[in-house]
Amino acid sequence: MAAAEKTETSQTVAAGQLRAFIERIERLEEEKKTISDDIKEVYAEAKGTGFDTKAVRTLIRMRKKDQAERQEEEAILDLYKAALGMV
Repeated sequence: MAAAEKTETSQTVAAGQLRAFIERIERLEEEKKTISDDIKEVYAEAKGTGFDTKAVRTLIRMRKKDQAERQEEEAILDLYKAALGMV
């Protein structure tokens, strides 16, 4: 096999891999958009039921953290609120 043929073959393989990566990313981006739209619908449904969506979003963020992390964050907030006379 000549050097030119090897280069052409490797370029074809690289182009095929690149195309596959791009197509996978495009599919995942579409799935992400669909999921994002579904989440918006759930928030709208919660709001329609009378729940405060800002509070719901805060709870979701809090639930992602472990208990120690939440306690540390709350302690810092309490300290800052006290410093500002907000207690």
